[in-house]
Amino acid sequence: MANTIAAWFAENLGHVIPAELVCFIVSLLPILECRGGLIVASLLNVKLMTALPICVLGNIIPVPFILLLINRIFAAFKKTKHHKLVDRIEAHAMKKSEGLSRGEFWGLLLFVGIPLPGTGAWTGSMIAALLGMKRKKAVPAIGLGVILAAFIISVIFYGLLGSVMH
Repeated sequence: MANTIAAWFAENLGHVIPAELVCFIVSLLPILECRGGLIVASLLNVKLMTALPICVLGNIIPVPFILLLINRIFAAFKKTKHHKLVDRIEAHAMKKSEGLSRGEFWGLLLFVGIPLPGTGAWTGSMIAALLGMKRKKAVPAIGLGVILAAFIISVIFYGLLGSVMH
């Protein structure tokens, strides 16, 4: 699904705004994140060494805001008719968090870094906030996880699949 959405961004925005800006915007978005940004970069022929810092930075920028604000945002939404949506999001995040409470740092790093559906910096930040993880521990784990995910996706889309796709 992320590949399809990333391809849509590449096709529809890649000729309207600079390719690097498309990569950055995609990397900011939940679900797509750095992984989607690197897919877009590959599709738009952005050099890997240009795309990596753009996508990593785009993916990391939302992290402190999520860590600081998500509990307040959820508390506010729970007072509205949208409380069921917040309950579902929280339940999904907490289900994904199983196993993180013991090895918080490494568990969070691997959760963010292994590019599987439903993982990434957005969900990892939400889990860290909901579990009450200290930001001093969560931010480095999430940041290193984003770098790990960027490395894995780079190998796949610029290395293994790069020659096939271009």
